[in-house]
Amino acid sequence: MKKIYFALLACSLPLFANAQEAFDALKMSQKDLCGTARFQSMAGAFGALGGDISTLTQNPAGVGVYRSSDVNVTLALDFNNTQTPNVSNNETNFSAPSIGYVGAIKLNSDFMPNLNIGFSYNRQANFKRRYRGYNNGAPTSVTNYIAANTGNWTPNDLSQSERDPYYNSNAPWISILSYNSYLINENNKRWQGLYGDGTTAYNEFDVQQEGHNDEYSINLGGNIKNMLYWGVGVGISDFVYDSYQYYGESLDNAYIANYQTNDIEIGVADFGFEHFLHTTGTGYNFKLGLIFKPINELRFGAAFHTPTYFDMKDCYKSNASFEMSSSEKNSYYGTNETGDKGFYDEIRYSFKTPWRFMGSVAAVIGKSAILSFDYEYVDAPSMRVADDNDYEYVETTNNIKSYLKASSIYRIGAEYRVTPNFSVRAGYSLQKSPVEEAVQSNSMNVVTVNTNPIYEFDNDIQHITAGFGYHYQSFYCDLAYVHKTQKSQFNAFSPIVYGGGEIEPNVFSEVKTNTNRVTMTLGFRF
Repeated sequence: MKKIYFALLACSLPLFANAQEAFDALKMSQKDLCGTARFQSMAGAFGALGGDISTLTQNPAGVGVYRSSDVNVTLALDFNNTQTPNVSNNETNFSAPSIGYVGAIKLNSDFMPNLNIGFSYNRQANFKRRYRGYNNGAPTSVTNYIAANTGNWTPNDLSQSERDPYYNSNAPWISILSYNSYLINENNKRWQGLYGDGTTAYNEFDVQQEGHNDEYSINLGGNIKNMLYWGVGVGISDFVYDSYQYYGESLDNAYIANYQTNDIEIGVADFGFEHFLHTTGTGYNFKLGLIFKPINELRFGAAFHTPTYFDMKDCYKSNASFEMSSSEKNSYYGTNETGDKGFYDEIRYSFKTPWRFMGSVAAVIGKSAILSFDYEYVDAPSMRVADDNDYEYVETTNNIKSYLKASSIYRIGAEYRVTPNFSVRAGYSLQKSPVEEAVQSNSMNVVTVNTNPIYEFDNDIQHITAGFGYHYQSFYCDLAYVHKTQKSQFNAFSPIVYGGGEIEPNVFSEVKTNTNRVTMTLGFRF
């Protein structure tokens, strides 16, 4: 039977990791197109231009371009539509994603005309999103996957007793939770799930996410002979992320254990897992950059970002609700959870994001037009996770290297001055997915944290942007429209890939999020 086939793999799959998994790390490291309205309307292609407060978080040399002081605030309104194949969900979000100040200090020197200092707050990522979906006719069940990953752990290792198995057993928590909810059973010393030959399955899921990644920047930059602009900066990051994930299945002709006779009986099973995660952290990074202007019509830019070094804390819990009855009128129902009330456990760890490199070129055409191009390289496999004593989680690091690859971001932007006071802008950006093709095609075993087999990842992300700006004397107002298309994949659990290349499929769903953002920046130069 298919159930037995899964169980035979038990000893060959790795156990669940003890820290953040690779795709959680990826989420914590990714950045969105955020900043001032002018910056967004040109898709963030400012690496060789500068003169905008958003460059404090991109190319710090941009602060050296300023000839006067500047203060501004940016407001944004997001309209999100997230779709799965069967369900659509709409949300609206208001924020103030950027606030900044640049102070220009005139040095009265031909060699260095000015020295500038900048302070900014910038929202690097907004995690607010919800999506739901369901599938009929799933090819397997998460219980079979959990059974295959339970390995050689015994019922005594997994059972509820005077000792709490979540604290006192090294077995995966999802296996403990499933065993005590009658979702996996031992038959002839082999763990089995509920799905076998003749089983039909219906599944549903609901994912809700909240939070942000904010950065507070301090930059110092200058101008050397109006030809070479330099800048250095330090960023302080504030990370908050909340996640609720539900995954449930309804099975007909399920393989249900009779604990009195140790037999397997056919019946009906309904169950659902809820997973809660609250993550907070603070970190720091350093940036340095240059802008070179050999002639007035041409500019080159380069910037390097060190990793952001985070101190993180996770609080989490999971629960399982179940109701099942067999053909022999045996029934089981109830709820089990990893903790009594609130979040069950807390893990502190350190996390290092990828380093980044940016190269840029911009052309100034006459006195009316600007065309700019940026390329950014992100070394995702360089991410590292360690405990609070700085001992590396080697398995998680190896998984990051296996599942992720270096990725590229391309940005192009243009501005045309219609009148001395009025400008129009447009841009486009493409962020290539850092996820390996084997993961995207569901042909690789994916290890997750020990409480939750669910994982998700983004594919390519693109932005189409437009906007305009108006300035009058020292005052200016910029407006931007951004259309973001984000395709991702929800996976209820990993496929199981055998040594010979045969694959037992998983349950997954495509998720598409369209975000329409309207942004306004109000500023004053003096």
